[in-house]
Amino acid sequence: MSRFSNTLIGFLNLFTLLVSIPLIGAGLWMARSSTTCESFLQLPLLVLGFVVLVISLAGFVGACFNVPWALWFYLSVMLLLIATLLSLTIFGFAVTSQGRGVPVPGHIYKEYRLEDYSEWLRNRVKNPINWNKIRSCILNSNTCSKLSQWSPIDYLQRDMSPIQSGCCKPPTLCNYATEGTVVAQDPDCFKWNNAPGLLCYECDSCKAGVLEDVRSDWHKISVLNVVVLIFLISIYCIGCCAFRNTRRAETDYEYGENRMTKVRPRWDFYWWRWWHDRKDQLY
Repeated sequence: MSRFSNTLIGFLNLFTLLVSIPLIGAGLWMARSSTTCESFLQLPLLVLGFVVLVISLAGFVGACFNVPWALWFYLSVMLLLIATLLSLTIFGFAVTSQGRGVPVPGHIYKEYRLEDYSEWLRNRVKNPINWNKIRSCILNSNTCSKLSQWSPIDYLQRDMSPIQSGCCKPPTLCNYATEGTVVAQDPDCFKWNNAPGLLCYECDSCKAGVLEDVRSDWHKISVLNVVVLIFLISIYCIGCCAFRNTRRAETDYEYGENRMTKVRPRWDFYWWRWWHDRKDQLY
């Protein structure tokens, strides 16, 4: 029974190897298509996924082959990973708690306002360097070309993705019928252009549509992170027991009692003997 935790931690690390796959996949998923263009969020998830993969291998080797330094490395990195993932999850829920769009009367699709999203997300898309990359990505995806064949009835009966709603058309309430008069309208109405390369790509509604895709995907990933955290914390507790058993395995005595002085002394035996002799000299 004293080896039960070692056996269990070995099997559980096989599961964490599987858990690392969704984390890596989630990071790749956020850049899965040229439509969402959320590459600035993908790197942290990829790093976490590969870290889980590496420490799972260390935990498996340490628990199954009685390698104390491997388990020590495993537990140290695991603790750091849990703290990092917990912080990322809390931050993810905080920045994705706002948004979700505004219904348009008489239409199925929603429209999105930039001011409805968290300041941190808004600053990401307001950065000219980031937005130029995202804008180029949307243009290359031909997302708006799909709407070019729509009839006026289609706009009433068919739904749109957040990016299509924000980038491929002007706001629904825009009024272009009155010429020569100035009407108070959404500033995005004056940014709209019929040219295929312009459309509403510089509109705040387009940036809001991109953020809605980011918010939706990141919220799903934060929920996944909660499940991963529960697994990691459980495995960490069992790993602590496995680490204790591995340190005992070399001599079959409790830690600090090394009675096998002539046959394969444990790695800390000489340090312990020096400290014992030093204590006798002092007292």
